[in-house]
Amino acid sequence: MIAACLLAIRQLGDPAFLGPLAKSFGAALLAFLGLAALSAWAVAGVAGGSGWLAGIAGALGGLLVLVLAVWLFVPVMLALSGLFLDPVAAAVERRFYPQLPPAQGAGLMAQMRFNLVFALKTGVVTLAALPLLAFAPPFGAVALWLVSTVALGHGLYEGVAQRRMPVEAARAERRRREMPVLLIGALLAGLSLIPGLNLLVPVLGTAAMTHLLHRERNRTE
Repeated sequence: MIAACLLAIRQLGDPAFLGPLAKSFGAALLAFLGLAALSAWAVAGVAGGSGWLAGIAGALGGLLVLVLAVWLFVPVMLALSGLFLDPVAAAVERRFYPQLPPAQGAGLMAQMRFNLVFALKTGVVTLAALPLLAFAPPFGAVALWLVSTVALGHGLYEGVAQRRMPVEAARAERRRREMPVLLIGALLAGLSLIPGLNLLVPVLGTAAMTHLLHRERNRTE
């Protein structure tokens, strides 16, 4: 598990990672602008004009955007994982596992369906935990970290595995390696809570899970 993370960090400067990093940044920016627009619309509807009430509502709206941008980062990232998962995993395999045959796993539609359904489930659970942040902030932070740990671990590992096997086989493969998958997920979940650094999570997570998949399979074989 540690080796998989260190190898992923070592390859972070790979030119093949720059495109996925740019897509990750662009997707995060679009999501943030969408949240900002939604917040501005809601504030305008509540405040209904100018004055001190509108100023307070605007400040609260801005704070809400920042909170939601961090809170919903993981489900949004998982929904868009198709933008970065395949090129990052392919770059890792070219450099460290050149003996592998071409990837021929689950079909594109099956992978997209998995990503969207998994992201939707994660989003529902994440939003359900949001009230904890208001009423019990420490418990809210822990709840977000736990949800993100499972979501990132399961989502990224199964996504990487699906490049080389059917969806059900990828799920079975993940269950056999549940502990290292969740440990990497926990590290990624902690990183996802840090604005700015969380943009590295898609690329680092995909690379680490690719190493975990192939190193464990090579060891088993």
